[in-house]
Amino acid sequence: MNPDGHDAAGRPRASEARLAEIRREAEMRGAAQGSGVRPANAPFPKASPQTGYYGLPALKAPQWTWEIPAYFFAGGAAGAAAVIGAVGSLTGADRRLIRDARWLAAIGGAISPALLISDLGTPSRFLNMLRVFKIQSPMSVGSWTLVAFSNSAAMSAVADAIARKTGRRRLVRFVGNAAEVLAAFSGLALTTYTGVLIGATAIPVWAEHVGTLPIHFAASGTGAAVSILELRGHDSNRALNAMGIAAATAETIVGARIELDQKRVNKPLKQGATGALIRLGGLLSGPLPLALRLLSLGASRQKSRKLRRAAAASTIAGSMITRQAWIKVGKVSARDSKVVLDLPERIRPRIASQ
Repeated sequence: MNPDGHDAAGRPRASEARLAEIRREAEMRGAAQGSGVRPANAPFPKASPQTGYYGLPALKAPQWTWEIPAYFFAGGAAGAAAVIGAVGSLTGADRRLIRDARWLAAIGGAISPALLISDLGTPSRFLNMLRVFKIQSPMSVGSWTLVAFSNSAAMSAVADAIARKTGRRRLVRFVGNAAEVLAAFSGLALTTYTGVLIGATAIPVWAEHVGTLPIHFAASGTGAAVSILELRGHDSNRALNAMGIAAATAETIVGARIELDQKRVNKPLKQGATGALIRLGGLLSGPLPLALRLLSLGASRQKSRKLRRAAAASTIAGSMITRQAWIKVGKVSARDSKVVLDLPERIRPRIASQ
């Protein structure tokens, strides 16, 4: 057989003859009909919505472990606590409430980087994310936000403690208040950015709810912060109860929107173990604490405190479960190759870059 595609007699090989035929057909019709030849046992891909690519899903599922949903919870509650503390300072709220809010923010700000680094495997990977700042990257913005929040929240809490212990109030309180303002602004970003982070990926169910997830996570974080402060003894503060009602209302609305949306992409949110987990988290952080808090408004003082504590415990559990559920939902959604073909054009570039 000659290397030019002809046999020893000068006749074209069958494959070359077929190729010439396809070319003539394309010239005449403008398109060639039929499929090419697939040799037996050849490793050519058979990609389809049913089988994926080489029998694998079209997208790679997130590899996050338990540290990431725990980080989402701790960061969300800490960020909301910093905002509560700053608002309390501006409105002249109880100093003990402000102090507890500052320490909740500081503790959450210390736990969050530790959880993130644990998931990354080594501190150097976290430090590498700080080499540049890219406003277009939720990961870059989130990393810098976490660093700013952790340091300012810690400085605010420590400065307040030093001022109370030493009596040197003016300068130390100024430093603490300035740090509190920075912690409040960065904390506000921290409560929402985790929702932006997962919504900006190519995972279908996350991308579908890119506009809802930041609000969802912010409401969940606010409810958790309010609940922790109530369990710390601030269960008679009316402003906290009002914030808890607002957070639970927002969570109830988010849950209702998910239930009413019948798109296939939402299948993991409604079916199987992930659907049950999402609904459980939604119930514990939405309708149940909302009902308990509304009942507390017309109850006696002792009964009101019991109802609010029950609502607080339910909200904290619901907030934890919600973060875990959304991570599990993302892993299930990544395995549904058919949904990828139905994604809008604004999302498909994310798949190509994954």
